[in-house]
Amino acid sequence: MAAERSSGDILDAAVHVREAARSATAGAAGVDTVLAALSDVVAYDHASLARWDPLRRRHTTLAGSYPEDATSYIETRLHRDPVFPVLRSPDRGGLWLGDVPGQLLVASPGFQDVLCPLGIEDGVAQCLFAADGRYVGMLNVSTRRPRRAPDPARAVVTLLTEALAAAVATGAGPSPEETAAAEPAAGARPPEARRFGGLSPRELQVLAELTVGRTNREIAERLYITPRTVGTHIEHILAKLDLPNRSAAAARAVAWGVEPSR
Repeated sequence: MAAERSSGDILDAAVHVREAARSATAGAAGVDTVLAALSDVVAYDHASLARWDPLRRRHTTLAGSYPEDATSYIETRLHRDPVFPVLRSPDRGGLWLGDVPGQLLVASPGFQDVLCPLGIEDGVAQCLFAADGRYVGMLNVSTRRPRRAPDPARAVVTLLTEALAAAVATGAGPSPEETAAAEPAAGARPPEARRFGGLSPRELQVLAELTVGRTNREIAERLYITPRTVGTHIEHILAKLDLPNRSAAAARAVAWGVEPSR
């Protein structure tokens, strides 16, 4: 059973999300690093940051871990979902799944056809607005585990929206067409956001650190999180991969070619 994180742990994690968002806004890091840091605020199974394209009238995913059909729904149909007008109101914070009125859930294809088959029980959808009030995109976070109440992460996600909006507004990167046309560099490593065994971006980072035998404290120092948070991630890794210990997890990572960043 994973240890509950304290409010202090979550607030510390939020600071690192803001730092990652500022780096993405400045072009010094990718938007995927923001999602990786956010996994220490909300322990999610799937998440995405998407930018709104007002010309094409659709969202474009900048980073995410949803299956292909769910990503397609977010990009091309979510803005027509009956729940979206509630989300889109600039006066509200994020809309958590448990707070959505039952009649809206029944009428929502996004919930009935996308989230339910994934076994999602909780999460948040947060519309993001620029400083001038423009809608620039959204954050989607989903988990198969119901969250405890009260949950400080709920307030923290709302407080992070300004930083997330700035990262989304400036972090579009290449278009999907340009990405599809580009050939990968020889010997290039798989992108960090790629999922292995359902691991979140942060869990994948922790898994990579296990391959060189680092302790929880050493991993915590490298990833700017607490040793206790590292331990929680390792518990989740072992459970998701159905492995007995960290040595077995390290061996699995080596077999996948996962390595820690230098």
